[in-house]
Amino acid sequence: MSRLKDLYKNEIVDAMTKKFGYKNIMEVPKLDKIVINMGVGEAKENAKALESAVKDLETIAGQKVVTTKAKKAVANFKIREGMAIGCKVTLRGEKMYEFLDRLVNLALPRVRDFRGVNPNAFDGRGNYALGIKEQIIFPEIEYDKVDKVRGMDIIFVTTAKTDEEARELLTQFNMPFAR
Repeated sequence: MSRLKDLYKNEIVDAMTKKFGYKNIMEVPKLDKIVINMGVGEAKENAKALESAVKDLETIAGQKVVTTKAKKAVANFKIREGMAIGCKVTLRGEKMYEFLDRLVNLALPRVRDFRGVNPNAFDGRGNYALGIKEQIIFPEIEYDKVDKVRGMDIIFVTTAKTDEEARELLTQFNMPFAR
């Protein structure tokens, strides 16, 4: 079992119960899933770009990736309906905690001029979105084999009812929020 899952079961539940005064431990918010999304705009001209993005995302997540297709045609972007324009992966359970551990302790400290993640990127329902400008901050990605530096969106879906509860939960997982 991962270190973060143990931490959640033992310390985080106690700390959250004290802070928010839950009557039952089942009320304590928990991390439901992490969705990692990579939009690949140049996939419309270059099919290899999507392949390399899928390979990178699979290396980072350690799980099979799903390609995302355009829902409708946009003439200005030269996109037709059903065109593959990105990829995403949903992590749950053990892989989710393992990814969160790597993100917080290995990847984020490698970001240049890092001063913490935006504390205001909550959606009002207890979910947190984080944008990363380059995939090379992850130690699994070999810099020499990267054809193009791409960004990604990482969404933390929690069972928290409010942003305050979700912020406290992610803070307990050592998420480095900016002051």
